[in-house]
Amino acid sequence: MQILVLYYSKGGNTRKMAEAVARGVESVAGANALIKSTKDVTKEDFLNSRGVIAGSPVYFGVMAAELKKIFDDYVGIRKKMEGKVGAAFATSGDPTGGKETTMMSIIQCLLIYGMVIAGDPMSATGHYGTACTGAPDDGALENAAGLGARVAEIAGLITEKNE
Repeated sequence: MQILVLYYSKGGNTRKMAEAVARGVESVAGANALIKSTKDVTKEDFLNSRGVIAGSPVYFGVMAAELKKIFDDYVGIRKKMEGKVGAAFATSGDPTGGKETTMMSIIQCLLIYGMVIAGDPMSATGHYGTACTGAPDDGALENAAGLGARVAEIAGLITEKNE
């Protein structure tokens, strides 16, 4: 079962979080992470995945335009995404820099795609997704891995039920 970890990263912090999310996905038996930046992702990556975990740095309180463009460009496949699992993560340069509003902007797109939304597990923060300020520390990377594992576990349960 494939889970797409999609991200845009300018300075590298969001990429580091994406790599940790992917490690979490890979920790679940039967799950494999497909990690793609916005410049490399395809519609087939979306269609062939049981979940999408999308991440972005905070840009004016919402996701970066590069990630939003993917959701805009792929809107034609949104009905085929119904019932798959979606989740979000964000990075910012400031503690009050809009990480939650950025995750909510991603979650809105995932909901419009008909996806089932998963927040981060209670062992992380139990909120909208996972996030960090500046370079992710060990705790942020652990939380990111927890998010990846949670999405893979939920996607596995949904897949089992539908088979």
